[in-house]
Amino acid sequence: MLLSLLVKFKGVATLHKILPPVVVGPVIMVIGLALAPVAVNMAMGKSGDGSLQLIDYNSAIFISMFSLVVTLIFAVWGKGVFKLIPILAGVVAGYGLSLGLGVVQFDAVTNAQWLAVPNFTLPEFKWQAILFMVPVAIAPAIEHIGDMMAISQVTNKDFLKKPGLHRTLFGDGLATSAASLFGGPPNTTYSEVTGAVMLTKNFNPKVMMWTAVIAIALAFIAKMGAGLQTIPVPVMGGIMILLFGSIAVVGLNTLVKSGDDLTAPRNLSIVALILVCGIGGMHIGGSQFSLEGVSLCAILGIILNLVLPKAESETA
Repeated sequence: MLLSLLVKFKGVATLHKILPPVVVGPVIMVIGLALAPVAVNMAMGKSGDGSLQLIDYNSAIFISMFSLVVTLIFAVWGKGVFKLIPILAGVVAGYGLSLGLGVVQFDAVTNAQWLAVPNFTLPEFKWQAILFMVPVAIAPAIEHIGDMMAISQVTNKDFLKKPGLHRTLFGDGLATSAASLFGGPPNTTYSEVTGAVMLTKNFNPKVMMWTAVIAIALAFIAKMGAGLQTIPVPVMGGIMILLFGSIAVVGLNTLVKSGDDLTAPRNLSIVALILVCGIGGMHIGGSQFSLEGVSLCAILGIILNLVLPKAESETA
């Protein structure tokens, strides 16, 4: 929340100076490409980090590719309302195939109650924990900025200006505080939603508001939550391959539309370092606090943009 006040003080004009397309584009590409291994692992029946084989590879790859193909068919050739539900169609189709192959387990649904109140836990305030989390909070805050830049490019609306980055950051912090108050996990922006919005072309924020209300109501139906957990990982893995790739395309499109000469030494250096450090897994710091992924490459891009001298044609 403090960062949101600093952003408001600095102003949008200053923000756009330190976040030009040559920085924004590669950062958005990193958001999608850094998540690519997660999607591929899930498509192959593994856990997101690839440490566990949850479903047999042969069945998993068949399910994930079927889900992906159905999603592509609805996204490319769908008309009317069918154009809006490619992801839902892919999930339903993949889930149906999973049922046929016998890889869906219903134990969690059988053991769950119909109605249940989530476990609420009152927060405890400890200065040691607060001081420890303050620097850690920098990483998701920077990732929030990257996601806001990405969704702005997709919708052709500058959300950094309206409603303003200071308001979206404040809302993110407020949501995390509310989640902690009710015993939930911390919230953050989710990059895959950008890919979903790009795919469905549904840019109305009210849709997300109603979705949030419905999700809160469904949280009290325990069997519903257990039923969602029965969706095999290959189903979502196949769809996420498309979603994460779409985010990378948004970043690439940002660079193309900017018209910047990427062969110029300054621009080449900024883009190259952001991509390699962001996708390659570079991290700075120790076990208690480290910067990596989107957070690291965003800071790196901002510093390079401020430090590296512009060409004479740009400064003239």
